[in-house]
Amino acid sequence: MNLAQASAVTFAAQAFVTLFVILDPPGATPLFLGLASGKSPKMMRRLAWQGASVSFIIITSFALFGRFVLNYMNISLESLQAAGGLLLLLVSLQLLTGEATDESKSSSKNIALVPLGTPLLAGPGAIVATMIFVQKIENVGQGVGLAIAVIAVHVAIALTLMASTSILKVIKDAGVQLVASIAGLLLAAIAVQMLVDAIKAFIQN
Repeated sequence: MNLAQASAVTFAAQAFVTLFVILDPPGATPLFLGLASGKSPKMMRRLAWQGASVSFIIITSFALFGRFVLNYMNISLESLQAAGGLLLLLVSLQLLTGEATDESKSSSKNIALVPLGTPLLAGPGAIVATMIFVQKIENVGQGVGLAIAVIAVHVAIALTLMASTSILKVIKDAGVQLVASIAGLLLAAIAVQMLVDAIKAFIQN
């Protein structure tokens, strides 16, 4: 393995680890179970793949065109982060009051698009991190490595969420309600943290 290949592998490994930590597939599991409660195991597995696919498409799109779009529309990354936080806060309140679970049982609302695919998975943190890695690309090998890393992370997300569906066989309906409440609390905390970080960034700028 020559120096260029070693550099590409190291670059890909750094990108994979960074995105895996930010996207946090294990941490998204209780949120996914809470949002998808009331769905059949088959549908939940489909939602897992759809959520990962939506996240992949959004992150890839921002990696390629994100800076141009944000600059053209005069939108700062802090504004994007604040908007994502507000959206997650709304979803968390629905989970805590039981409205989200009722909707999932009574309608065909696809949670794989919002809020799972974005902003929960493809949130500001993952988008910004990917855009930064794109700016650091120095050769074709690193570009290919970054693409492989992004794909690998989303495959890991899909597999983790799919595996989590087996938990429902153990916890039953009462457990689902508990998980939904915990997911709502976690989402609220994530939303508040996103808003706080956005406000801090606005003040510093």
